[in-house]
Amino acid sequence: MSARPFLLGLALAALTSANAAGADFASCLDGLRSTATSQGISGGTFDRVMRGVAPDPKVIEAMDAQPEFKTPIWDYLASLVDNQKVSEGRANMQRYASVLAAAEQRFGVDRHTVAAVWGVESDFGNFAGKWSLPQSLSTIVCTGKRRQDYFRGELMSALKIVDRGDIAAEKLKGSWAGAFGHTQFMPSTYLRLAVDGDGDGRRDLVDSPADALHSTGNYLAKSGWVTGATWGYEVKIPSGYSGPSGRTSKQPLSSWSGRGIRKLDGGALDGSGNAGLLLPAGASGPAFLVFKNYDAAYSYNGADSYALAISILSDRLRGKAGIQTPWPTNDPGISRAERKELQTLLLQKGYQIGEADGAIGAKTREAIADYQVRLGVERNGHAGKLVLDALRSGR
Repeated sequence: MSARPFLLGLALAALTSANAAGADFASCLDGLRSTATSQGISGGTFDRVMRGVAPDPKVIEAMDAQPEFKTPIWDYLASLVDNQKVSEGRANMQRYASVLAAAEQRFGVDRHTVAAVWGVESDFGNFAGKWSLPQSLSTIVCTGKRRQDYFRGELMSALKIVDRGDIAAEKLKGSWAGAFGHTQFMPSTYLRLAVDGDGDGRRDLVDSPADALHSTGNYLAKSGWVTGATWGYEVKIPSGYSGPSGRTSKQPLSSWSGRGIRKLDGGALDGSGNAGLLLPAGASGPAFLVFKNYDAAYSYNGADSYALAISILSDRLRGKAGIQTPWPTNDPGISRAERKELQTLLLQKGYQIGEADGAIGAKTREAIADYQVRLGVERNGHAGKLVLDALRSGR
């Protein structure tokens, strides 16, 4: 029997499936249009913004691979809080010194924390995201499987931003989830908390760093920021500690002292209010006492790895040391400069991975995995210290 009829049948089935998916998406957009007009968004705005929008499967892939929850915390922090980020942060703080000072005075949130959010969220405006918000949000609403009501609300908020003339639709590019601008506000957050920081009467988080930095100060202030207080600090816990922990399990400092917890230098604990004991990699890794200002940073993205990145980077920008206790791994994360070095060494060994840009994509991971096989070590594609040291040694 010829395979041609069978293959033709597969092609027709695929075409039928694609047509059905397209019809479902179009039907979903019709429903979204009704929702938009019921919320006061003009039909003309909806039609103009959503014309030609099609589902993007890569959005769903990104939704299932969020680095805050998938990446080991030592890798996450190594790439976000490195010497390059600190150097860039200090340069931007100097460049926007008057803006940050005004935001600090206006909202009571220190400039180092505001700058840290800017650095972690968009690398100081260099990487604010490439996803079209109308496309990414409608993809999640119409083809996703989780939190569709939430993302439907964010799509409506994005359409309101355009309908009100605040920001043009083509400027609304950001993360797959809909966050946009220098400090990555969700559309609903923009509507509630964005402010004018440069005095031009507009709230432009895309093209005005001043608006973005002031808006971030406002966000953190509204999230409970305590002016003049610390977010927390690294501590030493007794060997074999098995007591309470967690950001939300806050207790008086006297309670933590009674459990043998001390500052790294052995000094007494200090700070105002109750604190939680954060053990992001378990009792054998770094430990931190965290206060109310840590919770404000946490509210920005809802992940301890993220809040810790903001907090540690803010300390580094103040001139303080970073995390002192080693992470419980034999393969710690590497900085962006070290990632570029790793890629350069892989290129020198003949691996075709493209440009050495410090971004660890599929080609780099595949090359690392192949190199690990040659080394006779676990094949996991991890861009860490073990592989970098082996490449440096010429193995």
